[in-house]
Amino acid sequence: MTHGTHNAQEDGRNENVLIYVNGALMPRAEASISVFDSGYLVGDGIWEGIRLHRGRLCFLQDHFERLWKGAKAIGLQLPFTKQELERYIWETLKANDMDDGVHIRVMVTRGIKKTPSQDPRLTLSGPNVVIIAEHKIASEESRRRGLRLFTSTVRRGRPDYLDPKLNCHSKLHEVQALVQALEAGADEALMLDINGFVSTCNSTNFFIVQKGEVWTSTDQFCMNGITRQKVIDLSRSNGLVCREKNFSLFDCYSADEAFVTGTFGGLTPVFSIDGREIGTDARMGPVTEQLQAAYEALIHDC
Repeated sequence: MTHGTHNAQEDGRNENVLIYVNGALMPRAEASISVFDSGYLVGDGIWEGIRLHRGRLCFLQDHFERLWKGAKAIGLQLPFTKQELERYIWETLKANDMDDGVHIRVMVTRGIKKTPSQDPRLTLSGPNVVIIAEHKIASEESRRRGLRLFTSTVRRGRPDYLDPKLNCHSKLHEVQALVQALEAGADEALMLDINGFVSTCNSTNFFIVQKGEVWTSTDQFCMNGITRQKVIDLSRSNGLVCREKNFSLFDCYSADEAFVTGTFGGLTPVFSIDGREIGTDARMGPVTEQLQAAYEALIHDC
């Protein structure tokens, strides 16, 4: 069985969910986009992952702000307002009778191309909009087992050629990093920045705990994770020292605790990096446990 931060409990209801495609709700097996779609052809699109918890869309405005910033960054005119997109999401959720334990993926591509090409002027249609909502709860078994990370040779790049803050469909470098980690027998990849400092994992943000202090990378080369920022804020509001700083693998190997953050999995502990054991007895450390409890309380009240 797949083990990682996106490992979910099995739920047979997902076989029959309805998918939102450009205003229509379609059965999962029939939901499709043209092979001439910009996202399929050249990875030209943006997306957000949003969590539904007890009838509430968690941190919705944070996700919308990131989506709108991403659209502006790539010169994509979104075909809806924030209020309209929220309505489309709720329409999808209600059609699937969903109110809790749901993960939603909102994807927007530039549209259908006249011919395979990078040129946005050859786009014939308006943007394609897809909303996938699934009954999806993070596996407690995966959290209990923790993660084994492997440091990939694939680096997080500079913002002048593909800004790591851009939550776009172009994820091949992250896939390459993960493939390398899997081939090394790990669960996920740890990625360095261009200067050799620790940046993020292939799909999550990375933290370590050193002598009670919480460390994470600067925002120069890492994903601008919404859960990352919530954990930084929670650390400080709970009396912990939280530093956004440059640190190296040397610091990671001697860390007291390590964990990763993401919208779907929340906080997931890391128990080894490049074969070095992190913490003791392969158990979640006290600081990680404190922050996980604080984050779950925040989700409960979002």
